[in-house]
Amino acid sequence: MKIIGIGKNYVNNKSEIAALKTGAQLIFIKAESTLVTDNKDVVFPKITNELIYEVELVAKIGKTGKDIAESEAASYISEIGVGIDYTAKDVLGASRDNKGPWALAKGFDGASPVNGFKPVSSFADINSINFSLKINNKEVQNGNSSHMIYNFAEIIAYVSKYMTLEPGDLVFTGTPATGAGKNVKGDHLQAFVEGELLLDFRLV
Repeated sequence: MKIIGIGKNYVNNKSEIAALKTGAQLIFIKAESTLVTDNKDVVFPKITNELIYEVELVAKIGKTGKDIAESEAASYISEIGVGIDYTAKDVLGASRDNKGPWALAKGFDGASPVNGFKPVSSFADINSINFSLKINNKEVQNGNSSHMIYNFAEIIAYVSKYMTLEPGDLVFTGTPATGAGKNVKGDHLQAFVEGELLLDFRLV
């Protein structure tokens, strides 16, 4: 089972998308041990003093595919949920200073809380899904999948050129262009899709 993420995939204004769509998607992989499911609390990681949250829609792959055509890619999604893509910003900064990878900054235990998966058929249009994040009952992020630079199908088609996608794989599809920020121990996070609370946990 793979956890695949895309970086820098949202704009504030849809008019920006065309200029930014160069074809060079920023893809990274997270370890399976980053997953926290069933709204369990997340243990604040000892390895960072700068834990950065990003709320994201998460696509679950439903069937095996390789070199998937963009026109067929959406059919490989079985469910859509919501998650937090955590980054240890200080760890990332230290790695970047040495021109190193993102692996440790994105791949620590607890870095991928997810929940609320619903059949893709539950959504009238996957390219127009509203989602948001509250921390301690204050909304800090909100977005709509229409503001993706690369949509669900484009991400899946691109990634499948490089690796076979398999049932159960999760694809984090990017966070709204504004609102990502720092969490502290004790924060209460609640993520919503189309106004429905799906992800609900605390940092302990």
